[in-house]
Amino acid sequence: MTLHAPVVLDIAGTALSAADRKRLKHPLTGGLILFARHFENRRQLTELCASIKKLRPDLLICVDHEGGRVQRFRSDGFTALPAMRVLGEQWQRDPLGATDAATALGYVLAAELRACGVDLSFAPVLDLDHGESTVIGERAFHRDPRVVALLAKSVMHGLLRAGMANCGKHFPGHGHVRADSHTEVPVDRRSLKAILADDARPYEWLSTSLTAVMPAHVVYPKVDGHPAGFSERWLKEILRGQFGFTGAVFSDDLSMEGARHLEGGTLSYAEAATLALHAGCDLVLLCNQTLAGGAAVDELLGGLQQAAAEGRWQPDPDSEQRRLALLPQTAPLAWDELMHDPGYQHALERLP
Repeated sequence: MTLHAPVVLDIAGTALSAADRKRLKHPLTGGLILFARHFENRRQLTELCASIKKLRPDLLICVDHEGGRVQRFRSDGFTALPAMRVLGEQWQRDPLGATDAATALGYVLAAELRACGVDLSFAPVLDLDHGESTVIGERAFHRDPRVVALLAKSVMHGLLRAGMANCGKHFPGHGHVRADSHTEVPVDRRSLKAILADDARPYEWLSTSLTAVMPAHVVYPKVDGHPAGFSERWLKEILRGQFGFTGAVFSDDLSMEGARHLEGGTLSYAEAATLALHAGCDLVLLCNQTLAGGAAVDELLGGLQQAAAEGRWQPDPDSEQRRLALLPQTAPLAWDELMHDPGYQHALERLP
């Protein structure tokens, strides 16, 4: 029996194929991530999530659904959520009103997703708005880490009200680099002292509130030669040791350019996953590979299984407990119930 199911993968279409079912049943599969292509309408999304849970009730169904330009489901009743920067701008005018709006946003975001069967959104973004990053941009709340921490905590409170865990990203901070780690390997040349005093502060201040963290595919050469998601220094020594974080750590997408050009060459997906798990990740994501037939997903699952058999990777029961702790512990409101719920209606009114 596998004591650890660390792989989060995706599927090609809007319903499960035979190949999808086989991959989701694999003992190393612990979750599934959805994208806009998986959404036709609410009924289809709800049926897809139900079919996944029927196959594996313990699978964690995830999505990147933040608001602004990163919102996967936008029609058939889903509320168009503002980018996080809008909350930061509201803070400048009305700080406490902004925290209430942030809680409202978190609640609407999570309640709508949960009504369709989605367990977790990879939110909130804790990156600081340095005005440099093209990939972060309006996804960041603010330049000031204190404002970021307070608004993020308010969003997380809203998520929690709807029974959803959270995931702060991208540790220790992606906002200072211009390069996009989807297509390049960004390098942040600041000192550890500078990063800990600024970009990483929200993770320290939210160490007891965060249930999950996603590290950046960014290299901080004055701290470690590996990107943060592959660095024991960042994940084990700083995030867990220094900050005391006890939740789950997700790798960012292993198919991103910033994830595989390591160790002086290009790693296979299984090698990259093994490196991330050794460094302190509990779960590893591999996205958008099923569109090309899924050979990369099969290579990852098979390679990781072989690494475990050969003793090159040891499944971790503590990591598995952290994964399972992210599953919602309460039943969601069905969509029609939600639409008539006074708390939801009030939250809609409080959105910025």
